[in-house]
Amino acid sequence: MTLSVVRDERTGVAVVTLNRPEKHNAIDLETAAELSAAWRGFRYDETVRAIVLTGAGGKAFCTGIDRAAEVPQPSSPYAIDDPLLSIGPKANDLWKPVIAAVRGMACGGAFYLLGEVEFVIAAEDATFFDPHTTYGMVNAYESAYLATRMPFGEAARLALMGTAERVSARRAYETGLVSEVTPPGEETAAALRCAEILASCPTGAVQGTVRALWTARAPTLAASFAHAPQLIALGNLPAGKQGELFGRRDPGFRVR
Repeated sequence: MTLSVVRDERTGVAVVTLNRPEKHNAIDLETAAELSAAWRGFRYDETVRAIVLTGAGGKAFCTGIDRAAEVPQPSSPYAIDDPLLSIGPKANDLWKPVIAAVRGMACGGAFYLLGEVEFVIAAEDATFFDPHTTYGMVNAYESAYLATRMPFGEAARLALMGTAERVSARRAYETGLVSEVTPPGEETAAALRCAEILASCPTGAVQGTVRALWTARAPTLAASFAHAPQLIALGNLPAGKQGELFGRRDPGFRVR
């Protein structure tokens, strides 16, 4: 199992932990399937009324898709098989509140998860970035999620700067991506405190409020996602150019 799920029936809170610390909690096809199954299972589990999502190991919350995962793609520029599209709670029709507890790196495909939680609590040592443009890849789905969680200029900067810049937890808090910053190691406890409050409230009222909040974002995300496949297919560099970019040295990054 690449995913750990622990339920506390006393509080009504479940903790979901990405458990591939040796891979910086990158998501392979097995993890993607387990995440989808976990979210769908919570829909029927009346003992769970709120969820905390975190990553094991302390070095990374999640670094996106495991580059070793083999994902065959259709030849049409209007279609794309993206296993990360099914890893989030909202993609699996779960409207119980989910809070992310982030420590270390959160990058690339991590935003498929962070984009579908209610709010994010981060340790002071957390950093957020997206490497797509550095490697000649179109940042489409992640950009859509970011643009609905941050001011446009900040979302654009994070999406476009690639590996050259990492957004600190403090800056992420200032721009609205993160709702609370804690000392390292205390982010999960802070998320649990919030989750326990949510779980103590009447679940119908909480889930209805979650659903109401998401009605404001759904039209924007749907429109963006409709364009994403062809933007990715038409904008990504040919395989040969990709190889050249992956072979070059990374000039380093700075944290702001």
